[in-house]
Amino acid sequence: MTRGATLVEKVIARAAGLPGVTPGQLVVAKVDLAFAHDSSGARRWKPILDALGVGVWDPDKVALVNDHYAPAADAETAGFLKLTRDFAREQGIENLFDMVGISHLVLPDAGLIRPGAFIAGGDSHTPMAGAFGAYAAGYGATDMAAIVATGETWLSVPSTIRIEWSGAFAPFVVAKDVMLHLTREVGMDNGFRAVEFAGDAVEAMSMHARMVLCNMAAELGAETGVVAPDAVTFNYLARVGRPVENESAARALASDPDAVFERVWRFRAEDLGPQIAAPHSPGNTGPVGDYSGVRIDQAYIGACMGAKVDDLRMAAEVLRGRKVAPGVRLLIAPASRETFETASREGVLSDLITAGALMMPSGCGACAGYGGGVLADGEICISSTNRNFKGRMGSGEAQVYLGSPYSVAAAAVAGSIVDPRLLMTQGAR
Repeated sequence: MTRGATLVEKVIARAAGLPGVTPGQLVVAKVDLAFAHDSSGARRWKPILDALGVGVWDPDKVALVNDHYAPAADAETAGFLKLTRDFAREQGIENLFDMVGISHLVLPDAGLIRPGAFIAGGDSHTPMAGAFGAYAAGYGATDMAAIVATGETWLSVPSTIRIEWSGAFAPFVVAKDVMLHLTREVGMDNGFRAVEFAGDAVEAMSMHARMVLCNMAAELGAETGVVAPDAVTFNYLARVGRPVENESAARALASDPDAVFERVWRFRAEDLGPQIAAPHSPGNTGPVGDYSGVRIDQAYIGACMGAKVDDLRMAAEVLRGRKVAPGVRLLIAPASRETFETASREGVLSDLITAGALMMPSGCGACAGYGGGVLADGEICISSTNRNFKGRMGSGEAQVYLGSPYSVAAAAVAGSIVDPRLLMTQGAR
């Protein structure tokens, strides 16, 4: 008797040209999209491809994004950006996104992330694309060079952990709080596993919120994170001009009722409050009240999953009618140019700037320790980013706390970590 298949197994089986796959099985999969940024892409690939005397297997299935070193801070990083541009031109790669935002957001906004696709990315947060029902995993530079040369990669089919959230989240509790909670409860050592997010609370989330879940599957140590495609997915892709042609086939990617999961975790949304991760690990998480009163020097809203337009709206909701506390720097780096433009049209940018926020270029910036916003010895920051490893945002002697955009904005106003729900009941300053 055959068993049902998980979403991940279905996508991998199609990519491998097999009727079905099982966890632990070694397969060779054809890649639908390979991408990398200026730090991991052309400057790593070109020497290998040149030595082999080959180019990319299919320029239409390769995308490059200048986001880590953008805008360039010195001649060396300017060279990395130029090398990416030159490589794209030489290889006939039209999907070059040059300083218009972070790869994990600009690619779906360009409609390049499709349900059921097998995606290989030169970045550990590639799983963010799994929010569209794709299998998306990060690979190192050597593996990526082989992938762009051949269009294929081998993998061991991961088992799937299913995480279900039921009910409705309370006000000011969002996807970032979910993932910080899970890094503690589920742990960060889930190698060779995929994580499927499900339940009516997940189904009610926007695509941007689902992207947060899948992005931070990397913090769970998983190969990827996925959410089954549904009307929310289809509406998003239609909005960006790349509608799904066969919605029935996309819906059929959902895990079968009799699919076998390694484990199923179940949580109630109403039980969750705002969460904060203390230095130096996302798994060092607890309720915001555990960290109330921790003084901060800097608040940072940025990165692929922490500065989307939904995130800027959250921050503006807190900051509207309030001011950033004296002695605190609030830095905001929108995740893409489109995010910046949308926030500007909606008046969100005006709210942020009026409150005292400093707007920064779109890009990875301080999240990856590049560009403006890095920290000095002894400084304390609260950030909407996905990682707070020692030294990641500058000095190894700095301390970084993680929270949702609500929590980051609230701390910027209070001058210390505070429950955003308490701040919002106090009225405008």
